This record gives sequence, C-alpha cells and structure tokens, in this order.
Amino acid sequence: MPHGRVKAAFSRGTAPGPAPGARILVVGGGYVGMYTALRLQRNLKGELARGAAEIVVVTPDPYMTYQPFLPEAAAGSISPRHVVVPLRRVLDKCRVLIGEAESIDHAKRTAVLTTLATEEEGTGSLELPYDELVMAPGSVSRTLPVPGLAEHGIGFKTVEEAIGLRNHVIEQMDIASSTRDPAVRDAALTFVFVGGGYAGVEALAELQDMAHYATRYYHNLAPADMKWLLVEATGRILPEVGEDLGRYTVSELRRRNIDVRLETRLDSCADRVARLSDGAHFPTRTLVWTAGVKPHPVLAASDLPLTDRGRLKCTTHLSVDGARHAWGAGDAASVPDVTAAEEGAVCAPNAQHAVRQAKLLGDNLAASLRGEPLTGYAHKYAGSVASLGLHKGVAHVYGRKLKGYPAWFMHRAYHLSRVPTFNRKARVLAEWTLSGLFKREIVSLGSLEHPRAEFAMAAGGEHHRSGGTDGKNGRPGAGGKNGRPGAGGRGDTDNSGGGSGGGGGDEGRKRGDGTDDGVGNSP
Repeated sequence: MPHGRVKAAFSRGTAPGPAPGARILVVGGGYVGMYTALRLQRNLKGELARGAAEIVVVTPDPYMTYQPFLPEAAAGSISPRHVVVPLRRVLDKCRVLIGEAESIDHAKRTAVLTTLATEEEGTGSLELPYDELVMAPGSVSRTLPVPGLAEHGIGFKTVEEAIGLRNHVIEQMDIASSTRDPAVRDAALTFVFVGGGYAGVEALAELQDMAHYATRYYHNLAPADMKWLLVEATGRILPEVGEDLGRYTVSELRRRNIDVRLETRLDSCADRVARLSDGAHFPTRTLVWTAGVKPHPVLAASDLPLTDRGRLKCTTHLSVDGARHAWGAGDAASVPDVTAAEEGAVCAPNAQHAVRQAKLLGDNLAASLRGEPLTGYAHKYAGSVASLGLHKGVAHVYGRKLKGYPAWFMHRAYHLSRVPTFNRKARVLAEWTLSGLFKREIVSLGSLEHPRAEFAMAAGGEHHRSGGTDGKNGRPGAGGKNGRPGAGGRGDTDNSGGGSGGGGGDEGRKRGDGTDDGVGNSP
C-alpha cells in the first residue's frame, strides 16, 4: 500500500477504506520485537480497533526468553516456564506468526517468510507485503572453525539449551558414579566453558554451585573429583563490571577450584578432547560455547544499509539511515550513542539499551504514521550486575562497586523488577521463596527431550539413550531448532577463540552477552 494511503488512514477522523490499513511487520520476538510490538499496540489502540493498522510479529518461538534468568533455570532455582513470556498473551492485539524471515526486499516492501504452516504444507515460503518494517531479529551464536565444535559444542542462548545443559551435567554425574573406567569417569567430570562474558561466567558459576551441592547425594562423588575450566581469549572476564571486579571474579572462581585460563584459546575439541592454545588438553564430555554472537543472517539477506560489522545503520530516531519506513534497534542495529564522550560511538548491543530503544521505537513509529515529530534516543549506561552462584555476585552500578551477597541480592532485585508481566514476577518470587525454605532441586528430566522414545521402543523401534554432547537419537547437541544455530554466547565481540561475550545487560540480559540477545545484566 502506498505510504500516502498510510498517512491518510491515520488522519484523525478518517475512517479506514475497504483496503487494509498500514501493516507493520516486526521481525523478531525477543526484547526489541516484543517491547516494540507492545508499545505499538498501546500507541495505536484506536487505529487497530478500527482497522487502520495491523501489527504482524514474525518470530521463531511463541515466547520471549528473559535470558538473565537462564543460569538460574539451569541450576534449578527457577522453573523453565517462568523464564519465558508467552507472546500471544502479551501481544493480544497483534498477529503472531511462528516462523523465520528468510529475506527482505524493502524496495518492494515484501518479506519472504517460512512458517510452521508453510513447512507442514510443503509450500516452501510465502511473501508478505508490509508498509512499515521493524527489524529486531537479534543475533545468533558466533562460532569459529574449531575442529569438533559443531559435533560436541553446547550453546547457552535459549531456554532449551539451558535445561538441556542442566540435564546433561547431572547425567554426566550419573555416568561417573556408575562407571568402572577411570578415563570415562574423568571425562564425565570435566566441564569446559569457552567465553568469559556474562553467559559463560554465570552459567559456569551457577552449574558448578548446583553440581557441588548434588555430590552429597552420590555415594562415590565429591566436589574435588570435578574439573571446571573457563577459557577466555582476552586478558580479562566480565569487562562490563570493570577491571577491579573482573579480577575479583577471577579470584573468586579460582577460590572455588575453577581453573580460569586467560589469554587462552580453544584450538580443538575433536574426539571429545579440549585442546587449548597453551598446550593443555582435557578429555571432556561437556564443552559449552559462549564466545559471542553475530548479527542475524536475515540482515545480510536484505537490501537495507549495513555497517562493516553487519548491523543496520540507524539514526538516533531508530529509523534505518537512508531507508524510509524501516526501523531497527537492539543487537541488529548500530545506533549512535549521543551520551558517549568519543565521537562516532554507538550503543552497546545489550538489554539495557535494547528495551529502552524498543519503547522509543514504538513511540516514534506511531508518531511517524501520524505526521508528528520524532524523539532522539539518549541513554547513559547505568552499570552491570552478575550472579556468581547462590549468594554470590558482582555489581558496578552508577559508579558503586558491590561484591558477594549485596551484589547477588541487587542482581535478583533488579531482574525481578525487569522481567515482563506481573504474572512472571509473582511466580519467580514464589520460587525463590520456596527454594530458600527447601533443598535445591537436582533432578534430571532428560527424557522430556525425547517424549516418544519409550513409546517407540514399545512399538518395536530402537530405544536410544543419551548421546552426550553429541545429542540423543542422533541429534547434534550444538544444534538449534528449526534449523537455527544452537550454540549461543552473549556478546558481539570478535575475540578469536572465544572472547568475552561482551555486553552488560540490563533490562534483561539477552543471552548472547552483549547484544540484544546478548544481554548483560545491568540497570
């Protein structure tokens, strides 16, 4: 529909014509996608009611994952269903399509989509015309050509990966407690994490905490039997909290007998042996890759202007520079940071910026349709918080540095206030309260990943057991769903060999360390 008709449809007192009103296509259902659509359905309430506007959200999952809670979900402190927000419930005035945007032809205002329906029908893809485009696809894991990584690596970017990793760790403890082979036992009890950003550090700290607690229920396992390694390509971890707290975090992890190796790369994990650049090698059945993220491939499959790092070139109004009626924010966008002292600085790809940008984007898009002036984005980074396990953490907020219990409490309080919907806030608070009264849950529900396995065996099929990090039933452990990358990190860093995931988060760390989907943990 020509944009002139879009403005006409939004003129006050103008009844919508027989043709549909302005269609706003939101690509992505993460932080930016959900918050933008939520803001739009509030700002355009009248237009939506009378058919002058339509909001379509295309997302791979029917929910938004609050990624800062993934480590606690993996450790059993929070139920997995409480770290996700159902999009259809929140975006009740929007049309939600479960699928992927394969390409964007903005010159023609069309998007090529693959949905669950098109896959089931075998029709391939469909073309969806639009009037306004919001690009919020987030990011995907940035992997490197490390031998064995695709076969044995495990990501930590989705709730499925977090729970799968939890089940896997407990399963390795079961293997170690029952095997008679010392080599198998040693490999099962060796856990290697690559990437010293939020995702890697918090996942490692929470799971190590959980596993050490669980050893009391194994008659032949002790905490000292386990090897936990953190491999970071740069000389520091958690750069968002500052050098002092970064050094404190290293000393705290080492105090817990976690082997932290800085300025070290993973050279290979072929044959289930982690070989490091310093010459060390460790047989292991658990290799978690959290070494950063990169822009979603759909950006490259569009005719929109991109930076040399593959992100959208955006203005302070969050419109795509040089492309009318296109908008972007979060991990996918390079937005000028007008509060920074350096000229040409851009906003870090983290949740702190993503959520605020999404809300402003929703306001500006609605204002644009109505012919009203736009507002520029400006937000000074407030700081970061990180959990290092139960009652342990670090925080650097508004210049103040906290460590230990106060930082851990601030981490929980901050993210409880930021998790979307009152329903989720109440449920998370209830679970934290109950976990303080009762013992930690250490059950593994790995069978949930293959609900048909028992029935298939009963019906005459082959019954498969765990395949370790290679996955079960022949599925790769590092793989995502629907063809999406599974290995996740957090951060848009380019440190070869697994740099820190970057981005401090905030408003929800979008796990990917430093990006929309890579959020850190900051206010």
